Amino acid sequence: MGHAHHNSGVLPPNPEKATLEGKNKFIGFWLFLGGETVLFASLFGTYLGLRNGTAGGPTAAELFHLPLVFVATMILLTSSLTSVFAMIAMKKGNYKGMLVWMWVTVALGLSFLGLEIYEFYDYLNNGLGFTTSAFGSAFYTLVGFHGAHVAFGVAWIITLLIRYRKGGLTLTNAPKFYLASLYWHFIDVVWVFIFTIVYLMGIGG
Repeated sequence: MGHAHHNSGVLPPNPEKATLEGKNKFIGFWLFLGGETVLFASLFGTYLGLRNGTAGGPTAAELFHLPLVFVATMILLTSSLTSVFAMIAMKKGNYKGMLVWMWVTVALGLSFLGLEIYEFYDYLNNGLGFTTSAFGSAFYTLVGFHGAHVAFGVAWIITLLIRYRKGGLTLTNAPKFYLASLYWHFIDVVWVFIFTIVYLMGIGG
């Protein structure tokens, strides 16, 4: 380990966990995700409790466009894959490759957000406002909260990409990219639950 740094900046096999700072970032990150999980779990619980409270307003089955949501889901799942490709490139020491795959991930994340904004706009036009019904409030809170996480994830990755656009992989930036990638997977897993619980169950009644 000690002499590895002298060989023209060759990094250890897992640069994201090579330093104590890197390791501590991971511990802090898992604690943070624990809190996030509890938060989303409570929003899911609330949604399940309120989803039939449509108060004479539109119901899920009347509103939801499964094809649109399915496309959005595929986009987000693909973006999880491209972030995996970015991490594979990082582990191979291919910094440019990592940056390219991260930019692709960002583009897919922005496409997902675009579809979600379009979807919300459509629902609003069809009579489902935040305050229309308990279902409306619970739906927008849960799905909107997830959307805010996607927006945060995109902003986080863009910030890293701009900040570290020059130079190469270091023991400082490796954990940062890696954690952003893990966060991205977390957002993706939450969406799979939303897709199943909100949309599939909503269409199924």
